[in-house]
Amino acid sequence: MSWLDILGWAGSALLVVSVMQTRILRLRLLNLAATIALLVFNWGLGIWSMVAMNGVLAALNVCYIAKLQRENTSASTAYEVIPVDHDDASLTHFLARNGRDIARFNPGFAGPQSGAAYLIQKGDTTCGVVLVRDIGDGVAQVDLDYVTAPYRDFSPAKFVFRDSGLFQRKGFRRVLTRPGMVAPHYGKLGFVPDGDRWALELDTSTT
Repeated sequence: MSWLDILGWAGSALLVVSVMQTRILRLRLLNLAATIALLVFNWGLGIWSMVAMNGVLAALNVCYIAKLQRENTSASTAYEVIPVDHDDASLTHFLARNGRDIARFNPGFAGPQSGAAYLIQKGDTTCGVVLVRDIGDGVAQVDLDYVTAPYRDFSPAKFVFRDSGLFQRKGFRRVLTRPGMVAPHYGKLGFVPDGDRWALELDTSTT
């Protein structure tokens, strides 16, 4: 098998894998790699119509990736945090629809119990939910912090915990996650391990 054959098979495999992704940015990156590989493959075979098609697809992927990255760096205008009641129909529907995936990252979560509930909105789309309660001494406990798969490559969590000022406006100076929460992204947000929790000291100087 020649290197060109290997490139063609690899590009085809990447194309299939890319359309199976639920995370938007990952889909676009894999699809870009696939179209570039198939562009080179078809160039080597002299199939110019396929070269043109893959060239256009690669350019479109680059444009979409650039747009997604711009949105990622301007989270303060891309997202909103909407307070809702625990029995709000939108919250109930969201938790039920994503219950199995929520359980993967939040073992033992039994639904909203007390405290405040917030929907994370991107335009008209609900992309996540945060459930928080006051445990005293200026400390907020996060009982649930969940974002749907298409938005996990982006910054809704950064907006909620770092940019929105949500916790500072409520008078909190520290945020703790619920014990045992599975949260690989917390270290990137400035949280530090605190036993079986993650902790974030809030900047209250501007409130």
